[in-house]
Amino acid sequence: MKKKILLLLFFISTIAFSQEHVNLKKGYAAEGYDVVSYFSNTAEKGDKTYTATYEGVKYKFSNNKNKKTFLENPAMYVPQYGGYCAYAIALKGDKVSVNPKTFQIIDNKLYLFYNSWGTNTLEKWNEEGAEALQKEADANWKSIVLKGN
Repeated sequence: MKKKILLLLFFISTIAFSQEHVNLKKGYAAEGYDVVSYFSNTAEKGDKTYTATYEGVKYKFSNNKNKKTFLENPAMYVPQYGGYCAYAIALKGDKVSVNPKTFQIIDNKLYLFYNSWGTNTLEKWNEEGAEALQKEADANWKSIVLKGN
């Protein structure tokens, strides 16, 4: 009985931990955009008809094929840094919302960026050196996750 309770508590805490570090604006990762579509270089809105949950986080897809593709290897399609702006994570370790239409695929990983009010952080990311910023973002994200921010 104790093992079952411990297992249940572990499962619940894992889901809460996963959701804590994911940008769930509008209740879905990537603001409800189809994370598989990004890998075809398009940003397509997902449809509630095609949803899946991975590590306690909900995802929408534009069609059933993309949903199935996601479920075959979900870790490949999950946005980096919890779907927060990669540039903001790199610069100051800040969790900043994104414009889901502003993205980049680097080494088969999805990066999302803020783009509003004349500020396109994807352009800054590329101008200031994506490789160095990616290393900073990786380090800052690790710190965010460890601290529980």
